[in-house]
Amino acid sequence: MLELAPQLASALILGLLGGGHCLGMCGGLMGALTLAIPAEQRGPRVRLLLAYNLGRIFSYACAGLLLGLLGWVVAGSPAVMALRVVAALLLIAMGLYLGGWWSGLTHVERAGRGLWRLIQPLANRLLPVSSVPRALLLGALWGWLPCGLVYSTLLWAASQGNAVHSGLLMLAFGLGTWPVLLATGLAAQRTRQLLRQRGVRVVGGVMVILFGLWTLPGPHQHWLMGH
Repeated sequence: MLELAPQLASALILGLLGGGHCLGMCGGLMGALTLAIPAEQRGPRVRLLLAYNLGRIFSYACAGLLLGLLGWVVAGSPAVMALRVVAALLLIAMGLYLGGWWSGLTHVERAGRGLWRLIQPLANRLLPVSSVPRALLLGALWGWLPCGLVYSTLLWAASQGNAVHSGLLMLAFGLGTWPVLLATGLAAQRTRQLLRQRGVRVVGGVMVILFGLWTLPGPHQHWLMGH
């Protein structure tokens, strides 16, 4: 498991850097969760937010485990290399999106809209959220919302060729997104202002692009690791 530590750290950082995108996808729901409970009742509000995010992260881990089975099946074949190349290109596209240079990745998110049309009515029935179990289930369903960042990370995780490792990487990625979304629920306005700053988006975009380049198979990986 120690050999997986660098990848786990990378997945965690990728989640942190992609927090701005997560805010765009889930920020509205975070606001709805906080508005469901008066501001003076901080304890119940925090519990709902924690439960929702726990459910969402659990769904990421499940998706990683399921897609990781594909990586395990094709392990040792040229398909693994192709999977890694596609994942790297998607990560680079995600970095360009975060930096505000190119929004083509939004087209990739359309691939999951068919599944989301089936899940969304179930999620809507859980609103308004009035209990921890409802928040937990809502998060588990909302985790399947079409998201280019999640898709990119999923393919990268699956390219490891190990279903358990893939699930753990997606778990680490989900934990990385947690601080931003939790902070959004508790201090939405200030968090939004910070993540909308041009400098923050550019730095996050550049780092995700570098991570995508590092993911691409080739001798350049040693050079990037050295720097």
